[in-house]
Amino acid sequence: MIKLLQKSALITLTLCGLVVFQSAYGQTNVPAKADNTYSLEECIKIALETNPQVKQSELQVERDNNIHAQSRWQRWPSLSFNAAQGFNSGRNIDPFTNQFVQQNISQNQFQLGSSVILFSGFQLKNTVKRNEINVQASQKDLDAARNDIMLNVALSYLQVISNEELIMVAQRQVDASVLQVDRTAKLVEAGTLAESNVLDLRAQLANDELTLVNAQNNLETAKLNLKQLMNMPGSEEINLVKIPVADPNLTAYDATIQQIYETAMGNLPQMKAAELRIEAAKRNTEIIRGAAMPTLSLNGGINTAFSSVAPKERFVSDGTTGQTTVVTSATDYIIVNDQQLPIVQTVTTPGGSLRHFGYLDQLNFNRNSSVNLSLRIPIFTNFQVRYNVANAKLQQRTTEYQAQQVQLTIRKNVEQSYIDMTNAAKRYSATANQVRALTEAFRVAQVRFDVGAINSVEYNIAKANLDRANGNLIQTKYDYVFRTKILDFYMNRPLSDF
Repeated sequence: MIKLLQKSALITLTLCGLVVFQSAYGQTNVPAKADNTYSLEECIKIALETNPQVKQSELQVERDNNIHAQSRWQRWPSLSFNAAQGFNSGRNIDPFTNQFVQQNISQNQFQLGSSVILFSGFQLKNTVKRNEINVQASQKDLDAARNDIMLNVALSYLQVISNEELIMVAQRQVDASVLQVDRTAKLVEAGTLAESNVLDLRAQLANDELTLVNAQNNLETAKLNLKQLMNMPGSEEINLVKIPVADPNLTAYDATIQQIYETAMGNLPQMKAAELRIEAAKRNTEIIRGAAMPTLSLNGGINTAFSSVAPKERFVSDGTTGQTTVVTSATDYIIVNDQQLPIVQTVTTPGGSLRHFGYLDQLNFNRNSSVNLSLRIPIFTNFQVRYNVANAKLQQRTTEYQAQQVQLTIRKNVEQSYIDMTNAAKRYSATANQVRALTEAFRVAQVRFDVGAINSVEYNIAKANLDRANGNLIQTKYDYVFRTKILDFYMNRPLSDF
């Protein structure tokens, strides 16, 4: 966490006043360029498109989004359909008549059910909110991962630019030494100067050439680091668009450490992610506490069944007026005055007809529905809820301490960056004064050497001192600009002026 904060704090260099980054992901191969020349914005874009760490953070955001969306659907009723096929033989219960039968039975059962939770101690509500907060925290983690990659790319980009300037300085030193060697050699041939002078100058030329080679090697190393961050082959040649960096004016920074710190607290994604995780931990505690509250749910369903032993024909009334018929019984009678009289009954037959009772007809006839309201009240759960809540509170305190650590790290980085900027300004100012003094000293030494007032050793010393000072001036210049832009990033300022 601390290392990530320190790196993210330096993200200012990723922009360098030119980058306004637009998200463009999904590409894993580095796009080819005809001239192999890349700007800082293009380098950052390529690195973000091809970096596995950023891709993993993006997948985490998608996973948390899915979890959040699914938790929102938990508030809706569920719907399920069940079907069963059974075969029974021997003595069974007919599912159509619920009577015992002694025959083989083939049966089907179908059920369509739905259930919805009406109240569960606000667990569903708090779960949705917690998952929403987790999505926001994951997005902040993604921003931090992007910042980390952008920082490394920008740092390597800046190293390439500074090494190119050092090569230019080293090349000028070599050119000046070559001219001096040629001039002195002619004077030696004319007998004006001793041969030791040209030998000393040739030795100085060799030192300058070594300095140039070292600068070129440093440039290749810096380019290799940049290409690796961009997932490019090390053998591929690249050129960078040079960023014009003006000489620092060394004016005092217009914000105090406290102002920079307060602004950084509101801008850095690490701080926002830590705060969001505290809120998510609070919601998680409420979710666990809701398990001790009653749960009210509503259930409903539609059921039907089919039996192979059900009668295949049934009399179905059509709703019309029935017929009345007088029927004389052939077997039932009464005796009146020793005379046997048959019983006469009036039978009313409803209107309708005998109809075939098929598969679908039986399913429709056996259809039934139900609605249930269920209440569950936890009375004793072996103290599971109690200890789960206690552990959730401990986790909440852990996230609070983590946020405090992030806050302390931000303050530490701001204070350190401010001191580094102040020290860099002092170094640049002292180096600039040194260059001016050594430039004048070398000018005088050049004149004196030309007239033979000093030997080549003294001349080489004056030149070497100036060469080192010029190299130091470039390094301190970029160091000061770098430290200043860190503070600009903390202040959330545009970084277009160099």
